[in-house]
Amino acid sequence: MHRRLPPLNAVKAFEAAARHASFTRAADELHVTHGAVSRQVQMLEAWLGAPLFERHNRRVVLTEAGTAYAAEIGAALDRIALATARQVERGRPRLLHINALATFTLRWLIPRLSGFQRANPAIEVRLTTSNVPLAQLTEPFDVAIRGGPDTRPGHVAEPFLSERRIPVCSPALLRRLPLETPAQLRQHTLLHAATLPRVWPDWLREAGVPDLTPQASVTLEHFYLTLQAALDGLGVAMGPERLIADDVAAGRLTLPFAGPALPARSYYTYVPAARTEDPAIHAFCGWLAAAARP
Repeated sequence: MHRRLPPLNAVKAFEAAARHASFTRAADELHVTHGAVSRQVQMLEAWLGAPLFERHNRRVVLTEAGTAYAAEIGAALDRIALATARQVERGRPRLLHINALATFTLRWLIPRLSGFQRANPAIEVRLTTSNVPLAQLTEPFDVAIRGGPDTRPGHVAEPFLSERRIPVCSPALLRRLPLETPAQLRQHTLLHAATLPRVWPDWLREAGVPDLTPQASVTLEHFYLTLQAALDGLGVAMGPERLIADDVAAGRLTLPFAGPALPARSYYTYVPAARTEDPAIHAFCGWLAAAARP
């Protein structure tokens, strides 16, 4: 069907002038001159064969025909704009900004993230790591992953993965130097994380050997470095059970003791309250919860 349409630039100029009741404000919005808007409106009036505005000294007023036309044209332009925005979004991946703890990201999230990508090909994850507390996190995010429970005004927190800590080392280390009781840690190197200085003292106290002195101690800057050192056979680290589960299952790490295990903060998602109904955020948080189930 052939559509008899007026000049679209003239329609845009008229619609803006009708909304603002001013050629000057319409010109500012469209980044053209007052004269250009006036000429476009005159062109449209000539094309329609009817006046759309009554001109006064410093203002314009819609005629009855102009009022009726503006109502239809405004709604039509809104529909065009909405359809265009949807089409643009349909052809572009939805960016999802995730900020997560470094050790959690390396040991748990990245090995599983391909599952989310396969299930949600239209969502592109932008993943950054940071260990600063949530209250000090300044960069914008859709989902932050931190320990909890914590409260941050304007955000909704949900737990998805519990955690506890227990000694861990490589099987090769145990073949060289047996470790059957906590007291035998005197013959081993203990791997400490500078960010968690109380973990080993607390565990040794719970294990009944609070005054134990190991053969050596090595302190590393980050927790994930102690886990890598344990994988390399350097010594015994305090491992977060859920984050080392894949390495234990694959035989790269082993738990020399059945217990005790220290309780640790669970992992939580923190989402801005205004975005909790966002389909992409909902999909990611739902996937996290499902991936965390044993």
